[in-house]
Amino acid sequence: MTANGPREVEHEITVEAPAQEAYRLIADVGNWPRLFPPTIFVDQVATGADRERIRIWATANGKAKTWTSLRTLDPRALRIGFRQEVSAPPVASMGGAWVIEPLSGTTSRIRLLHHYTAVDDAPDGLAWIDRAVDTNSRSELAALKTNVELAHRAQAVTFSFEDTVTVHGAGKDVYDFVNEAQLWPERLPHVASVRLTEDEPGLQLLRMDTRAKDGSTHTTESHRVCLPHHRIAYKQVTLPALMSLHTGYWTFEETRDGTAASSQHTVVLNTENIEKVLGPGATAQDARGYVQEALSTNSRATLGHAKAYAEGRRRP
Repeated sequence: MTANGPREVEHEITVEAPAQEAYRLIADVGNWPRLFPPTIFVDQVATGADRERIRIWATANGKAKTWTSLRTLDPRALRIGFRQEVSAPPVASMGGAWVIEPLSGTTSRIRLLHHYTAVDDAPDGLAWIDRAVDTNSRSELAALKTNVELAHRAQAVTFSFEDTVTVHGAGKDVYDFVNEAQLWPERLPHVASVRLTEDEPGLQLLRMDTRAKDGSTHTTESHRVCLPHHRIAYKQVTLPALMSLHTGYWTFEETRDGTAASSQHTVVLNTENIEKVLGPGATAQDARGYVQEALSTNSRATLGHAKAYAEGRRRP
C-alpha cells in the first residue's frame, strides 16, 4: 500500500448479544435507518438467494451521499460481503465485509472491514474517505451495539403507523406538492417557515418551523431522499424531546380510483423524557399516543392540502 494507494482498515466491537441476532439485524437493510445514524434510506434494487443489489443514501462528514452496493450474504459463516457498484466522488472504489464471530452463547464480536481507493489517488480525497470511513464505522458499530443489546427493551417503545388518502388526481402532482417543501409556508397553515437546500438532485436537507396546536413552534431538520414520482423517504436529525428516532416516507401509488398517497412514520420513544414532557406518572403508552397524534395530525393536514392541490389541477 502506497501513501495515496488502496487503503485497508478494520473496526470492531464486542456486543452482549448472540452472533445470529447481530447477523440478522445487519443482513436486513430495512433496519439500517434505525440502527445506523448516518443512514437515511436503503432501497433494495434487486434480490436473489444469497446476493442483493442495494442503493444507500447516507451522510458522510455532514453531507448526504448515495451509492449502489452489491452484497453477498453467508448466514452459515455469519459474513456479509459488500462492494460499491457505483461510488460517489471522491470515492473511486469501496468494498469490504461484516464478519460476526461468536465469543459465547450471549456475546459476539462484530468486525467491519473496508478497502477503498480515491479518484485519481488524490491525497485530499483519500484523507476525506479516511475520515468518513472512520467516523461512520465507529458510529455504526456503536449504534449496532446499543440497538442489539437493547432490542428487547426497544421493542416496547418502537412503533410505526401510516395515514393514507385517495386523491382523484395525478400522482405526479401529489408528489410535486410534497417535494416542493420550500412552498409549504404558503401552502400549509401548520408550517411557519422552511429552509430547503438541494445540492444534488433528489437529496434534500429540510429545516422547518412547525406550529403546534397551542401556538408554539418547534424546529426540525431532516434529510430527504426524493425518488420521482413515487417515494420521498426521510430521516429526522433534530428531534423533539419525546423521540430518540424518527424516520418515514411518503408514497404515491397510481390506482384505478386515482392516487393512493400515504405518509408512514417509524418512531422510537425517548423514555427518559416522558415525565419531563408529559408530567409525573406519564407512561410510554401516553407518550406513544401523544407523539402519534402530533405526527399524524400534521401528515393528514399535508395530505389533505396535497389532495386539494392535485385535484385542482385535473383537466376536464
